[in-house]
Amino acid sequence: MSDHILYSILPLLLGVLLDAIWGDPVNLPHPIVWFGKLISTFEHAFNKGSNRILKGAMSALLLITGVFAVTYGLLHLVDSIPVRIVRILAGIGIRTVLIFYCLAGKTLIEEVRMVFEALEESLECGRRQVARIVGRDTSELTAHEVRAAALETLAENLSDGVIAPLFWFTLLGVPGMMAYKMVNTLDSMIGYKNDRYREFGCWAAHIDDIANWIPARLTAMLMICANGTPELYGFVRKYGRQHASPNSGFPESALAGILNCRFGGTHNYFGVPVYKPYIGENARDFTFHDVTTAIRINRRSELLMVLIAVLVSLF
Repeated sequence: MSDHILYSILPLLLGVLLDAIWGDPVNLPHPIVWFGKLISTFEHAFNKGSNRILKGAMSALLLITGVFAVTYGLLHLVDSIPVRIVRILAGIGIRTVLIFYCLAGKTLIEEVRMVFEALEESLECGRRQVARIVGRDTSELTAHEVRAAALETLAENLSDGVIAPLFWFTLLGVPGMMAYKMVNTLDSMIGYKNDRYREFGCWAAHIDDIANWIPARLTAMLMICANGTPELYGFVRKYGRQHASPNSGFPESALAGILNCRFGGTHNYFGVPVYKPYIGENARDFTFHDVTTAIRINRRSELLMVLIAVLVSLF
């Protein structure tokens, strides 16, 4: 077996398998937690005084390139181990673990499923559960809005948490995948248009938009292929661009088309009403069948992306 297959395809398949079985390792150290601490350190140090836009841009670039360089250096160091069997085992093991940490497929699915299950107990339970995975204020959401929020998040995070990491792995290997996770973590922590982050976090948000531009559209196409409904391409073209985000509308519109439903509307974020254009026209109620269908699409889309990554690695 060639070193390329050992260090690329095998760790990818093992990492995806571990994520499918285990999900986020709650009781183990997680690089994303370390990323969060680094971002907080930079934010507290530099998000003050003048030139906050420049400080935020430099902080984001330093953190992203730093993660890429550290990961590249670590892998280069492991690949320099003189004993072949140790080098192979360590190379495969470290790459597998890092890929596993970068994927959020199982955890995302379980969190969204638990929202629908919590609503079977009470509306308040559903609101508390969906608050774990969305940024909007959930205290006044109706049961329909709770289900819609969960499904929108499932579609959006299929792109951010699964397809985009695999896309950047395909292009730049494990260092690219890790750098993308820093990009995504930066956006989730400081990429908000509120008083605190509007200047310091604006470049983090722009970089995230750029990094997700292709993956978001690729996600929508994979979802359509996974559902076997190529006619929905026109639906995605119509509604994907209407979202306030340059990227989120594409996977959300793909899922709205598959479910024949409507997403969007006005929601509160940090006390500020934010209007999201409607995606779709069928304002029907959601059922447990919808989340079952959406989960099936997520899993099939991930498998298709893994297949693409494997084929690109082979050629």
